[in-house]
Amino acid sequence: MQSIYLDHAATTAVHPQVWEAMLPYFTNQYGNPSSLHSFGRETKIALSRARDGIAECLNCSPAEWMFTGSGTESDNTAIFGAAARYGQASGKRHLITTQIEHHAVLHACRHLEKQGYEVTYLPVDQSGLVKLADVEAAIRHDTFLISVMYGNNEVGTVQPIRDIGELARERGIVFHVDAVQALGTEDIQLSAMPVDLMSFSAHKLYGPKGVGALYISKNISIEPLMFGGSQERKRRAGTENVPGIAGFAKAVQLAASNREANVQQLDSLREQLLAGIEEEAGRDGFILNGSRDNRLPHILNVSFPGIDTDIMLMNLDLNGIAAASGSACTSGSLEVSHVLQAMHLSDEVTKSAIRFSVGMDNDRDQIREVSRRIGTILRRIRNK
Repeated sequence: MQSIYLDHAATTAVHPQVWEAMLPYFTNQYGNPSSLHSFGRETKIALSRARDGIAECLNCSPAEWMFTGSGTESDNTAIFGAAARYGQASGKRHLITTQIEHHAVLHACRHLEKQGYEVTYLPVDQSGLVKLADVEAAIRHDTFLISVMYGNNEVGTVQPIRDIGELARERGIVFHVDAVQALGTEDIQLSAMPVDLMSFSAHKLYGPKGVGALYISKNISIEPLMFGGSQERKRRAGTENVPGIAGFAKAVQLAASNREANVQQLDSLREQLLAGIEEEAGRDGFILNGSRDNRLPHILNVSFPGIDTDIMLMNLDLNGIAAASGSACTSGSLEVSHVLQAMHLSDEVTKSAIRFSVGMDNDRDQIREVSRRIGTILRRIRNK
C-alpha cells in the first residue's frame, strides 16, 4: 500500500535543490562566520548572500531580516522584544492578539500576563475570521502591540492583515504577524505592507527544520532575547546555522519564482480532495471547517460527525494516509483544538475534526486514492 503524506502544514520534505544548496556548508565550507580567517569569511559571505536573496524575494532590506532557530523563536522574540522595548520602557501594559493564534504566540502572551501585562484575546466568527471592528474596539491608550497571524495553520483562514496593520499604524501601535504558514503561498511584499514584525520558518516551504526568521522593520527596534555575541546585528546571539540558512534562502527563492503556479496546483488538489470526500461521504456526511474562499490554498479541515478524531486518525494511518488533528505542536494530545473551540463550533464538529494539508509532492492520482480510502474507512466505521 502506498503511503500518502497529507500533513504539509506540519512540515515538508526538503526540496532536492535546497539540500544541494546546504551540502557544502556541512563539509567543505564549515568555518564559523564570526572568524576572521578565510574559512570564516567564506561562510560569512554565504550568510550575506542568503540574506540578500531572501530580502529581494520578499521586498525588504537585508538589514531588516534576522535569522532565528524556528518560527516559535521568531514569535517569542517579536512579542517579548516588543514588550521590553515598547511596553516596559514606556509604561504601556496592554497587547492584543486573537484566540486562534499558534501556541508560540498564545503561550508567550500568557507568560507576559504573569508579569503584569494585560492581554485582549479577540474572538473570531465561525469561519475563523477576526473582525476589524473588534480590533479597533480593543485598542486602549496603553496598547503597545497587536499580534495577528496571516493564515491559520489549522483551518487555513486568512486574516485582514493589511486593514489591521493600517489601523495599528494610525494608532502608533507595533504590529506583529505570524506568517509561518503563509510563506510560499501568499504574495508577501514586506516594504509595501503596514507590518512591523513578521515571523517565518523554513520547514513549511520545503526548507530544513531548525531555522526561522523575523522581519524587523527599519522603523522599529526590539530588545533581544539571547545574549552572548554580536551576531544578527546584536539582535540574536549565537553561531548562525549556516547550512540551514543557505537552505532557507534556496527554499524562498524556489517558492517565489513559482508561487502562482504552485498556488494553483495546491488549490486544485485541495478542491479535488474536498470533492472526493463529498462523493464518498455524502453531502451530509462531513462538515467543512474554516472559510470556503478566504483561505490558504493547501489546508482542508473537515469533521466527520460521529467519528472521534483519534479514531479517524488511527484508521487513516493504518490505511497509509498521514493527516493531523491540528497544530503539529499539539496534535499528539487528545485535547480539542483551541482554534475550533474559538470558532464556536459544536462538540460534534470539534471532536471529529481532521486537517488534511496538500503539498507539491502530491498529485491527482494520490488524491483520488485518498478519497477512496476515506470512503472505505467511513463505511466500515459507520456500518458498525
